[in-house]
Amino acid sequence: MDNATQSVERNDRRITLVINILSVVIPVAVAILLSIQNKFDFGTWTKQLPHVIGAVNTVTSVALVMGFMMIKSGRIEAHRFLMSFSFLLGGVFLVCYVIYHMTNPAKPFPGQGTVRYIYFFILISHIVLSLVVLPLVLRAMMWGYFDRVDLHRRIARFAFPIWLYVSVTGVAVYVLGHLAY
Repeated sequence: MDNATQSVERNDRRITLVINILSVVIPVAVAILLSIQNKFDFGTWTKQLPHVIGAVNTVTSVALVMGFMMIKSGRIEAHRFLMSFSFLLGGVFLVCYVIYHMTNPAKPFPGQGTVRYIYFFILISHIVLSLVVLPLVLRAMMWGYFDRVDLHRRIARFAFPIWLYVSVTGVAVYVLGHLAY
């Protein structure tokens, strides 16, 4: 094996290690922050964050679909922009979500009957798949950034539909949660 190949393999291992660490640290940190019993008081503006989160998830869903359409039509730069924008929106979502839950008590879902089962199925699948998609998206983004198209394509086949599902179900949770009140 030549030095260039060994260097690439070392770099790949480092990237994978960083992604694995982030894939554990981020959900654990979020869980710890959400479990804080004494909520912080950042002001009443935090009560509006669910609307921001719903809008962010909606825009993310649209950007993901547009990014998919761009790569299918061979518009690589547009695809990169839209997927990077979606990734950035994921960060905005995470910050808003954590701030909201650090400052406001959880609201129980008031719906009854079938809508309650639908809501909780969507919510649980959304949460579980959001944990699954994090390392996939991080890998897809990193391989795309480093122009490792072979690895990017391989992981994106799994990351994209799960990411889109998580984003769309985020909107569904928001809508169902607000229709029930």
